[in-house]
Amino acid sequence: MKSVVVTDAFMKEEYYRDCYARVPGHEIARAVHFGPAERFDMRDVARNIERNGPYAVEPPEELYEAVEDADILMVHLCPVTRKVLERGKRLKAVLTNRGGLENVDVQAATSLGIPVLSNPAHNANAVAELTIALMLSETRNLARTHANLMRGEWVEYYRNAGRVREIAGSTVGIVGFGNIGRRVARKLTVFDCRVLVYDKYVSPDDPDLAKYGCTFVSLETLLRTSDVVTLHVRAEEQVLGREHFALMKPTAYFINTARPHLIDNEALYERLKDGGITGAAFDVFPKEPVTPDEPLIRLDCVTLSNHRGGDTVNCYSDSPAMLLREFEVMRSGGEPRFWVNRGAQGKSESVTG
Repeated sequence: MKSVVVTDAFMKEEYYRDCYARVPGHEIARAVHFGPAERFDMRDVARNIERNGPYAVEPPEELYEAVEDADILMVHLCPVTRKVLERGKRLKAVLTNRGGLENVDVQAATSLGIPVLSNPAHNANAVAELTIALMLSETRNLARTHANLMRGEWVEYYRNAGRVREIAGSTVGIVGFGNIGRRVARKLTVFDCRVLVYDKYVSPDDPDLAKYGCTFVSLETLLRTSDVVTLHVRAEEQVLGREHFALMKPTAYFINTARPHLIDNEALYERLKDGGITGAAFDVFPKEPVTPDEPLIRLDCVTLSNHRGGDTVNCYSDSPAMLLREFEVMRSGGEPRFWVNRGAQGKSESVTG
């Protein structure tokens, strides 16, 4: 099977080649580069595509010719438009090394009989690990203490003074039980805490709930009860608004490593500023890079990370091999984990992020 792979500032050619070497029967016929060479510049391109879809940015001109003889087109951020798909007369699948499908015209692929497989698990562990790190850092004042010590200041009193709790014995609420939420739950099993879960797309009898010792509850119960609330939803619409943050306990903490548009950021800022919620940690912001007018940087009860959740070598370097193995499952008549569409069969299936 011959593949055309599209590299970018994050997904390097060496990652592709290392992965392809581990999966027999597949070879890279050609590697094409998409986008700016620098990661910082590439983030603007990625945000444009995420907001405006596969036609927001032109694919590399050489891709049209390269894809003509390919069995597989594998991309990361590169747009896959109808024109690209139509040129790929032999394409048996489009494989995309990310969970979001904003860069792929799935409708066009389906109409042309080309299956699409995504990989929402590619950075799931990386985000889950950062979630736990932010949870501990915020509840134990680690970032604030570090910043003060670096200035030579020994500070022992913070907003949560006298109320610093261990994760053990606490209640952690996970909103969104997809690839990332499940990994957070699994990692929390060693912390001896109570874990609540809400996800409107997940059944209360999902076996992973029992496997990780979780209790399925309503969103309102989760928010009213949890000492820490962590968000792991992939959606276009806002999930948590002013009325939701009003339900949280004054002693609670909120963690967002998902997307900024999923919450009412102004309402959460007001709750933090007024002490309605003890603290929060963020890896995502409405405007990135953060500028001096970002309200959160004026608070003394937040821990901030500059969108590093899924930015590890592993989440890029391991993904192509994961996708190739899922493609082989599909070829053998099995059920891949991350179907996006079913090509000529004309069926589609949503994917939890």
